[in-house]
Amino acid sequence: MLSVIRVHLPSEIPIVGCELTPYVLVRRPDKTAATDDVPESAPLDGYFLRYRWYRVQSDKKVTICSVHPTEQATLQCVFCSKRRALVAKSYHCSPKCFTDAWQHHKTLHERAAAENGNEEDELTRFNSTGSGVLASTLSGSMSNLTLANNGPTPFYPSSITQKNGGETLIEVGGSKTYTPTADDIGYVLKFECVVANAETKQFVGHPSTILTSRVIPAPSPSPRRLIPVNGADVMGHLDQDGRIQSAGSFTVLSYNILSDTSASSDLYSYCPPWALSWPYRRQNLLREIVGYRADVVCLQEVQSDHFHEIFAPELDKHGYQALYKRKTNEVLSGSTSVIDGCATFFRRDRFSHVKKYDVEFNKAAQSLTEAIIPHTQKRTALNRLVKDNIALIVVLEAKFGNQPTDPSGKRQLICVANTHVNVQQELKDVKLWQVHTLLKGLEKIAASADIPMLVCGDFNTLPGSAPHTLLVMGKVDPLHPDLMVDPLNILRPHTKLTHQLPLVSAYSSFVRSVMGLGLEQHRRRMDLNTNEPLFTNCTREFIGTHDYIFYTADTLMVESLLELLDEDGLRKDTALPSPEWSSNHIALLAEFRCMPRTRR
Repeated sequence: MLSVIRVHLPSEIPIVGCELTPYVLVRRPDKTAATDDVPESAPLDGYFLRYRWYRVQSDKKVTICSVHPTEQATLQCVFCSKRRALVAKSYHCSPKCFTDAWQHHKTLHERAAAENGNEEDELTRFNSTGSGVLASTLSGSMSNLTLANNGPTPFYPSSITQKNGGETLIEVGGSKTYTPTADDIGYVLKFECVVANAETKQFVGHPSTILTSRVIPAPSPSPRRLIPVNGADVMGHLDQDGRIQSAGSFTVLSYNILSDTSASSDLYSYCPPWALSWPYRRQNLLREIVGYRADVVCLQEVQSDHFHEIFAPELDKHGYQALYKRKTNEVLSGSTSVIDGCATFFRRDRFSHVKKYDVEFNKAAQSLTEAIIPHTQKRTALNRLVKDNIALIVVLEAKFGNQPTDPSGKRQLICVANTHVNVQQELKDVKLWQVHTLLKGLEKIAASADIPMLVCGDFNTLPGSAPHTLLVMGKVDPLHPDLMVDPLNILRPHTKLTHQLPLVSAYSSFVRSVMGLGLEQHRRRMDLNTNEPLFTNCTREFIGTHDYIFYTADTLMVESLLELLDEDGLRKDTALPSPEWSSNHIALLAEFRCMPRTRR
């Protein structure tokens, strides 16, 4: 007869919006063990598995700390408690928690004051006290609550109540999986699995149960704003999704999402296990990506199985068409379903698909080796060059224009390249060769059509490196130190390291834009020596810029940029990934406008 051997949850910490899928091991009538579901609609020898989820309404309801969501809150920020939009961010588990988070937390006050000018005096009073005094005041308020419950409105979270009595189970789900809601925050969930008779519906034996820890809210970072950079007075409009969209402009997002196979607890031990788990990260990443509402989305490190099972179908619901190129697997081992690649999505109401090019650097390596490497060195050369990296190039046709009718009568095409360059820092020659190979391919496309180009991705190379210099300068100085690493002589003669595409890094607009646009705070997050962000990748061991959006400056202009993140704000969680940001990279987004065509 059917019986349950054991049940458990991959993560005992449930998060609002993240599906819980228990592991249920059963013994089938033939004595074999299996994890296959046995639903009522398909019983096995007259028996099936019945599932129930309950919210345990016990004698204590707690409020969760906004910084450490697995901890109970013990104090509340006075300023935030009076503003509905900030209440969720107002709770803290200790005075030290509040003090440590102050530099990041006070930006919430500043933004709230900016949106409500009449609160400026109150903001100054709170912020001028300093984090230590404010935390001390809140700590004192807890004492006041203990001594005089009838005193002023307590700062201790009002939803924490003490009651006597037992617990009540409220059924919240009747299937194997359950997604916690906001109503579950602060409560323990109970999962129950029991064998039932298909005819009588009676239970057989005792239920197998699991109790979770208390449900915590999904961390919600402050939204990143789109910052105008060109100084033009462009009239925008709200589209059907509520986005402010300038007529004739479009937005492009580039984001390395950190594949699940790369998100090891050894590398990111500072990230809580529940926040590093894929069920949580996938929900958080989807929320973030969809929230940007970009017209074109370029993602890197998208596993093949996750593209087909999660990202393509989920983004399809939001109006995106998907294209994908998986890395080759001559070096990578294991199942091809978990090998990652590059995924490009575009909104069907803004663009239509014209052509797709797959770039496999392995194939280019084979051709190069055959052409210039002596026979005795071919194996050595291939071992160095074959790294499975790829690029995905997509040509799109815009369904919009800068003006009602294009004087040239031509359709507006846009070419978008999405790539992930080799990660090994010592292989400087391989990185440069891969970027040069990609640029030569893009030049061929440019020669065949009058077409604006965007080159996005994780280039795994710092500003000022040879690959970066080649991209933005069109050539590399023969004395560049990176050129010293060339054991195969694949970079010689150095005069061949050129291209004719007028590429510019989109984020350099934060530096190059005219003063007076209120960009000072954004410039502070830029490296003024390289005109690139101070970082796009931030882990405990490394901080620097590896991600870029390049564009052809003769055909496109930058309208606005997604604001960069502040290192101090990220360091409150040690580094990336974190409960708020689910990748070790940050997303980059730029709004572009096609420049008027010139007659040729």
